[in-house]
This record gives sequence, structure tokens and C-alpha cells, in this order.
Amino acid sequence: MAAIVLCFASLTKLVGRFSPLALLEPASGLWHDSDQVLPDKAELNMPHSTFIKVRGYHLDVYQHVNNARYLEFLEEARWSYLEAVGDIEHFELLGLAWVIVNININYRAQATMGHLLRIDTAFTQINGKSAVIKQKVWLDGTDTLVADADITFVCLDKKAGRAVLIEGPLKERLATRLETL
Repeated sequence: MAAIVLCFASLTKLVGRFSPLALLEPASGLWHDSDQVLPDKAELNMPHSTFIKVRGYHLDVYQHVNNARYLEFLEEARWSYLEAVGDIEHFELLGLAWVIVNININYRAQATMGHLLRIDTAFTQINGKSAVIKQKVWLDGTDTLVADADITFVCLDKKAGRAVLIEGPLKERLATRLETL
């Protein structure tokens, strides 16, 4: 329980630095929102890392992380990333939601109880109505790739119940974070 509280407190500190209403000021190269100075947009182009410690309840009968758990780990890392860059609040204000339409995942190595996993998350592609987030799961402190996935999603207009074109300000917001992971 203490670990959950510590994790929540750390996340709150991180998220507190960002605002969903941040505007890009080209002259300065910084993201501003009233009194806050946010990280340079180049920092947002770096992969976002989330750390998860493998617990006993993540394991299957073979004593390694069950394949379905990786989907949960990846989801937690995406939420952490979207919180860190202010997208959850921003898109909620616009009446939009991210909806996953495809996940391709590759399992490369096993993780067992006690391992610390680092999950790197980044936008890698923007299409007409969809975008792709690439995620890589590493044994922290090593060069061992445990799993990698490409997650394709659409941006859904919650009132209309349909995917919207990713264009204009929406595309510009995502394009600032495109990178190769």
C-alpha cells in the first residue's frame, strides 16, 4: 500500500508540472501556461518511461509474467504518458477520446518476480484518422528487450461516436511528439 501511495505522490508531482491548456510560443521554444514554464518541446519528443515491478500476481504457472499482463503494463504506461503531457484533460475538454483499434505485440524474453520493467512510450506515426504509439518493455538497467508493441488508435468524437480526422491543431499537438522508438 505504501508503494501505491508513493507512486501516486510521484505521479502527482510530475503531472502537476503540466497543463492541458498549454500553448506553444514559437519565439521562446518553451511551453507556457499562465505562470508555469513547462519543459521544452524537445523533452516531449523523448520517450516517456514508466517503471513497473513484477509482483507474484503478475505470474502464471510457469513463474514468468503472463502474456495478458503485458497488455495491462502497456496500458498503464500509456495512461502515464498521456497524463504527463496533459492529453487526458485536453482531449476531455474537446469531447474526444482515444480508442484502440489494433495492438500488435511481440514477446521477446521472460520477466519474473522482482524484475523492474521500464516501458518506453512514444508516438511514432500519424495517419488520416489513426495514429500509432510504439512501446518497448525492457528489463531495467539492461539491454534486454522483453516485449514491444505497436498500438493503433483513433481519436473518437464522444458525442458523434465516430473517429475524427487527425488534422489541424489536433495533428499539430501530436506531431510535436513524433519520434522513432
